[in-house]
Amino acid sequence: MKNILCFGDSNTWGYEPVVSMRYPYDVRWTGVLQKRLGSEYRIIEEGLNGRTSGSDEPGRDFRNAARYFPMLLECHRPLDLVVIMLGTNDLKSQFKLTSSAIASSVKGLCEMVLNCEYIDNASTQLLLIAPPHVANLPVEDVRIFAGARDKSLQLAAEYKKIADELGILFMDASEIVETSDADGLHWTAQQHQDFANVLSDKVLNIFVA
Repeated sequence: MKNILCFGDSNTWGYEPVVSMRYPYDVRWTGVLQKRLGSEYRIIEEGLNGRTSGSDEPGRDFRNAARYFPMLLECHRPLDLVVIMLGTNDLKSQFKLTSSAIASSVKGLCEMVLNCEYIDNASTQLLLIAPPHVANLPVEDVRIFAGARDKSLQLAAEYKKIADELGILFMDASEIVETSDADGLHWTAQQHQDFANVLSDKVLNIFVA
């Protein structure tokens, strides 16, 4: 059985826009991915609302991925593939991060996988996914994500540079998914389905190659 850790933020958790609930397991992309891949694969969900790649947000504990990712790599070992899709929450104006700074922070997470000290994770493959672009935001979020749209458009190119430098796999979610007009950040149920369909083919190609 292939163990696949899916590490991300609210779009990995399965946040449903407007109603602020969690999509059912068979709707969110991790559950759809599990169904498509079948029993020879085990999808491990590690999504968290508000997760950043390396910043602490006041009043929201446990969101800094850099602090907790090493623990998760140990908790879930052995791992055959780690999928990382983060960066959207790093776009919040309070962090004052450029797209290149966000990419650098994500690179640190990738290096945690590549340099993992556990022998049973020594051959773990790594897929870095650039998150989809931020769309039109509701009034209440415009200040929180001031300037996020433009920076989100640059993330894929920055992440691709990292993937090439580290020799890891890369995918651009914005080529598959457009964030919902309902809140500009999250995905519709159909987007989860579409994303899982493409990702499942990617995963199968990784392990067949």
